[in-house]
Amino acid sequence: MTLLRIALAQVNATVGDLDGNAELIVEWTRRAAARGARVVVFPEMMLTGYPVEDLALRASFVEASIAGLHAVAARLAAEGLGGVAVVTGYLDRRTDLAPRTGLPAGAPLDAAALLHGGRVVITSAKHHLPNYGVFDEFRYFVPGDTLPVFRLPTKGGESVEIAIAICEDLWQDGGPVAVCRRAGAGLLVVPNASPYERGKDDVRLDLVVRRAREAGAALAYANMIGGQDELVFDGDSILVAADGALIARGPQFEEALVVADLDLPAAPGQPAADQPVDAEDGTVITIRRVTLPLSGPADVPGAEQPEGVEGSRLVWPRLSDPAEVYAALVTGVRDYVRKNGFRSVIVALSGGIDSALTATIAADAIGPSNVYVALMPSRYSSEGSITDAEDLVKRQGLRAVTIPIAAMVNAFEKELAPTGFPETGLPAENLQARVRGVVLMGLSNADGHLVLTTGNKSELATGYSTLYGDSAGGFGPIKDVLKTLVWELSRWRNEEAARAGGTPPIPENSITKPPSAELSPGQMDTDSLPPYEVLDALLDDYVEKDMGTAELIAAGHDPELVERVVRLVDTAEYKRRQYPPGPKISQKNFGRDRRLPITNRWREPRPS
Repeated sequence: MTLLRIALAQVNATVGDLDGNAELIVEWTRRAAARGARVVVFPEMMLTGYPVEDLALRASFVEASIAGLHAVAARLAAEGLGGVAVVTGYLDRRTDLAPRTGLPAGAPLDAAALLHGGRVVITSAKHHLPNYGVFDEFRYFVPGDTLPVFRLPTKGGESVEIAIAICEDLWQDGGPVAVCRRAGAGLLVVPNASPYERGKDDVRLDLVVRRAREAGAALAYANMIGGQDELVFDGDSILVAADGALIARGPQFEEALVVADLDLPAAPGQPAADQPVDAEDGTVITIRRVTLPLSGPADVPGAEQPEGVEGSRLVWPRLSDPAEVYAALVTGVRDYVRKNGFRSVIVALSGGIDSALTATIAADAIGPSNVYVALMPSRYSSEGSITDAEDLVKRQGLRAVTIPIAAMVNAFEKELAPTGFPETGLPAENLQARVRGVVLMGLSNADGHLVLTTGNKSELATGYSTLYGDSAGGFGPIKDVLKTLVWELSRWRNEEAARAGGTPPIPENSITKPPSAELSPGQMDTDSLPPYEVLDALLDDYVEKDMGTAELIAAGHDPELVERVVRLVDTAEYKRRQYPPGPKISQKNFGRDRRLPITNRWREPRPS
């Protein structure tokens, strides 16, 4: 057996920032080299960020990615890092395919490259292209048909062989994993950009263990972290031995360098020639082999006496369920604000739980001094709600302004009265919400704040929101959070603060009082919706699991409630389509995951 030190760099790339991402590759390679790593693995499409969506179809962007890759390889060598084998993702293209209908323009590739000695040694592309959930990769890429295997000599005179696959190639049977076993590689390294979903960490570990055993090789799974529009990447990089034993595991929602020593089998004799192999998925993959020149830590400045892994953390502790969900929301907000050039956010603070949690997430994401809140009491705002909002501001040190809206609403009502505009009912209620939206957007324009909406998934599902009112804004932090989970996260956040000896950020009354939009006298959410614990269970089955009416009733939901809620969800599609993006935490969010036509006469049939 031969000892190899490997580093997994789970870092935060930004889509389109090729120079900034290249800088990260160089910087984290330097860190890996300083710790004596011979190989460092970066995430999928590290150089371009992920997902690039239609940028993949733009020739100028693809060309910049390819040129940037070669520039990074040269820079690594120029800075004395050419002796480290760097595996990184980038955007490439096929040049041997004639344009045709159905082929993505320019034949782009979701690619990975091995950089060493100042050059791009070998490249490959993702073989299995996901086309489900949030993924549209048949739209953007053509599949790869090679498995690169590079032979890395060691100082002891032996060599190890390392194969490269990409993300989805682990999730599907056959393909690169099956070919890796035929190739006889001792290690399979896999760059990933695997988005977060609640509970996905256990699924990932089981997958990596299973694929390592199938490949007959140790497996290094390096995953991206950070937020990109609706997607959040949680890191959680994993390293297992060929028998599936866990060796190292990175943190969740943190940039980190996961460094570990592997005992790998020595490569046999001379490297075999390139060979096509049945990939066991109806395709043929060609094993392409290269041999790197002998190099090592002595080639890296400052690495003559590298920091060892002895005593360093190899397996970071797992977050609890509410902790990881909360971290995903904070990460999504932080990166949406930062990567889009905002310096501050503004939230309509009502004293209710949704706005309280939204403001708290924002404060944790970008700091309380950058969170502005607008208290906009109306004629129906209770004294308790006003004091709860003021209490939250004091607890967290947010920047607050109070702008009563009663006079504004009265002015609108006066001008609308000649048209027959009603004094009460839904139009009057929505008018108040829209006045608040106008105020928020005015403050946003004046001061450059990003407006955060406060609607939760239960409200979005049932259409319990006002277009151009509480739905007005640029980002929805709790858009994918059911109401019952809003309460759970709020209690958890308060408990964490108390455990640390701090002040709970959310007033207890905001958590315990019955939810109300306070748009009419004595209004409660339960006037329009069933209790949230009942509603959310039904929404989970209908939205997440795609159950039809008959299945929902068979699952134990009340038939009359099923018919009512399904109708509410189906008729609110046009509202959801106009809602801003927000972090995805569930298996099926409103946005990239769940895509239904707005104009749609299909209705779930009533069970006989």
